[in-house]
Amino acid sequence: MEKIKNIIFDYGNVIFEINFKRTQAALLQLGITNVEEFFAHKNHNSLFDNFETAGINATEFRAGIRAAAHNPNLTDAQIDEAWNSLLIGVSGNNHEVLLEVKEKYRTFLLSNNNEIHYEWIINYIKKEFGIANYDEHFEKAYFSQHMRLRKPNVNIFEQVLKENNLNPNETLFIDDSPQHIEGAKKAGLHTLLMDVHPEKLRGFLEQHHIL
Repeated sequence: MEKIKNIIFDYGNVIFEINFKRTQAALLQLGITNVEEFFAHKNHNSLFDNFETAGINATEFRAGIRAAAHNPNLTDAQIDEAWNSLLIGVSGNNHEVLLEVKEKYRTFLLSNNNEIHYEWIINYIKKEFGIANYDEHFEKAYFSQHMRLRKPNVNIFEQVLKENNLNPNETLFIDDSPQHIEGAKKAGLHTLLMDVHPEKLRGFLEQHHIL
């Protein structure tokens, strides 16, 4: 792409497959009946925002799930299993694709994440790919719970730009969530909405002349 020197990637359903329907089904099994309102792709209960910005810790998050399910007897393991059902895995050869992109651009990861999912993901990539973290694949990986900010808040984009001295007019943001795209636009970034399965990331990047 002309003028683009930097690319900020989202993680879920861009690089790593996630499935909201699986988690809705798992939360329903825990006893949470209004799952479409409670947890969905475009909207969710404030419990999740608070967890993703480290406003609450894992213990407090689990207490919130017990309260929503009206079941104080749910175990930590039951809650974590339901919550982690969202996570499928890295699609295809996306790690190799990211290394190719990094050869041409300054690249960054910006993910809304949380303590429980982050631990699962780090263990997963270590076990499946033999990598400890994403330091090799990006100049820097940003996670919302470490920043205490989350997308689509414009401040999270501005922080990444400022810390890395990035010109927003030379920076592209790729995400699968329309609301996050809108937040990035407010920060002056170029944007692409990822509208294909993450296993097609290479084709998506080629289609938009990034690779």
